Amino acid sequence: MVKSDMRIPKLILGSVFVIGVMLPSYGTDILVGATSVDITPRTPVALMGQFRLRIAEEIHTPLSVNIIAIQSGNLDGESDTAIFVSCDLVYIPRQVIALVRKGVQKRFPGFNTHKIILSATHTHTSPVVEDSTDNATFLYKLPTNITQVSEYRTFLVAQIVSGIVEAWNTKSKGQVTWGTRRAAIPYNRRVVYTDGEAKMYGKVDDPAFDNLEGYEDHDVHALFFWNAKDELIATSIEVACPAQEVEGDSRVDADYWHPVREKLKETYGSQLVVAGWIGAAGDQSPHPIYRKPALQRMVELSGVSRLDDIAERIVEAVTSIYQTVRKERYSDLVFEHKTAVLELPMRIITVSEYLESKRISHEAFVAIREDPDTAASLNTRMTWYGDIVKRFEAQKMNPNPQYETEIHVLRLGDIAICTNQFELFTDYGIQIQARSKALQTIVIQLAGPGTYLPTAKAISGGGYSAVCQSNSVGAEGGKILVEETLALLNGMWR
Repeated sequence: MVKSDMRIPKLILGSVFVIGVMLPSYGTDILVGATSVDITPRTPVALMGQFRLRIAEEIHTPLSVNIIAIQSGNLDGESDTAIFVSCDLVYIPRQVIALVRKGVQKRFPGFNTHKIILSATHTHTSPVVEDSTDNATFLYKLPTNITQVSEYRTFLVAQIVSGIVEAWNTKSKGQVTWGTRRAAIPYNRRVVYTDGEAKMYGKVDDPAFDNLEGYEDHDVHALFFWNAKDELIATSIEVACPAQEVEGDSRVDADYWHPVREKLKETYGSQLVVAGWIGAAGDQSPHPIYRKPALQRMVELSGVSRLDDIAERIVEAVTSIYQTVRKERYSDLVFEHKTAVLELPMRIITVSEYLESKRISHEAFVAIREDPDTAASLNTRMTWYGDIVKRFEAQKMNPNPQYETEIHVLRLGDIAICTNQFELFTDYGIQIQARSKALQTIVIQLAGPGTYLPTAKAISGGGYSAVCQSNSVGAEGGKILVEETLALLNGMWR
């Protein structure tokens, strides 16, 4: 079953309620606007992405939100829209999405704010964005003498809203093109042993090491946008690898996207907006899993860090794509954007999972009660396992719990763009791309609050990212997500 806001026009397509459907715009002008706004926090600030609490005293690189607004109209005056908002954050909490849409609605009454797509680059050196006011499963105990979540959230939302308004108001008749190139960036980070057990970042020099669990998606996708003055104003770049090369650092950092932006601006001008999109990469990482000594030797001999090497690979791929496709630009093309709300079956918590989680959560609770200083390392553990206890109790009243999630599917000329909120395992992204009728299909994950969505083989292997604590939705829901996305997507190629 799928729910939708009944106040919003909707069309039932299969088992999906599609929100705010417009007639596709065929052969009409494309209007494009783009901007970048700063979301660097005031320090000291707590960083998100690790179980332990980290307090950043230093800004290593700024954080930004990069926005691309697209609008088209058909001959009858109707139009469709999409506003892509890429944020240097771990993920996008529901509360932030709601507040941004509410803020934009105040500035543009009547605007369909469900056409706003917020996604995250998944940098683990960005501020904590959830507190007790969110329905969060992973909570830090923050000291009172640092920037609080509510303070940063207010600043973040205000910056995003102002950026959307600027991008929308500065739209002009534009052109767009796209392309793809192979560039090895991610590694599959799930190590499988001969007994079938899997571990994230497991040791591969173990005699029991058998294989890496899944495929690695090495294709880089890029779109380029020009304004009415024939100026290249924006590019969106999709890489199937989370931005977490420096994930363990205790400084604010946009990770590899910062050097990518700086290098591209050196070539194409400071006006260039670079929106980073993360492809389906729940089981991917920029960290090498094997041959580490050989790679480290190359770092030492070359003087080029892993971070800069990643950035150079992306920039080289984007530059090559640009040189290949820049003469084939489109100003009038098919443009269609559908937004759907799916209800996916939640992963069922077993009795053994419940009992183990209850024990671990209670142990952490007792430790914190006896020594409050341990909250810095144990509060996330207590709430992470404690959420499983709550879910098991809820199952007693509702044995078939559903998880509501929003997806976007767009057609832009010959290509398709589709989003999901999860840290989606790469196999699902490959399934969507392989079965899509589009010439090129771009998958954007973390367009919402991120929880891992593992495959069936990952769940059987276990380990972090595939255990019940790591996900709200299991493999059954993953299959439905793929099928419903493809139904919407392929329906655009009538």
